[in-house]
Amino acid sequence: MSSHTTSRGWSSPILALLQGCGLGACDIAKLCISTPRLLDTNPMRVQAIVACAQNIGVPRGSRMFRHAMRAVASCGEEEIATRVEYLRNTFMWMDGEVGMAISKFPPLLNKSKESLQHRSEFLISEAGLEPVHIVQWLVILGHSLEGRLRPRYYAVKFLKENGLLKRDSSYYTVFKESDMTFKKKFIHPHKEVAPHLEKDYDAACKGEVLTNFRFT
Repeated sequence: MSSHTTSRGWSSPILALLQGCGLGACDIAKLCISTPRLLDTNPMRVQAIVACAQNIGVPRGSRMFRHAMRAVASCGEEEIATRVEYLRNTFMWMDGEVGMAISKFPPLLNKSKESLQHRSEFLISEAGLEPVHIVQWLVILGHSLEGRLRPRYYAVKFLKENGLLKRDSSYYTVFKESDMTFKKKFIHPHKEVAPHLEKDYDAACKGEVLTNFRFT
């Protein structure tokens, strides 16, 4: 890394600045890969990005600081304010909730309005999650809506409606599990009574529009 950074001319002030933010070599490498313009940025601009990352509520040295820097690197203060307002309105969050959401999951600032709107409509209007619960379970906003959230919702809805779940599971559990674990918990135990469930679930994950899963 040292020879590369020296050849690019950013090893001394910028590297020292990033290290001073508590970023290790691995974090710095990932940040520069995801935000290559940072390599040739004026140190003053990097300082401004660091300050902006702190201003959205992510402290230096935290594991999310690299993600916060990436999130704000291409945004001005006005644009960040606009995106914060959009998040507040779209997910019906209070001021404290939207601030918590951004500090816990800075990549929210980089998601398109269309993507955020679709997630809000699904999670709040269709799945019935309370806005405050979404703040607590922000990891679900990083998952694919069509390839993960919606298929799992419909699979679990099918199980609930047909009395196949012995206990009610939160949608946080449903959405966060790896695909293998999700199938082990929610699909495979019902192979005999619902032999088409796994096939329908896999088809939904691939983009086929299936809102009704089959017994036969």
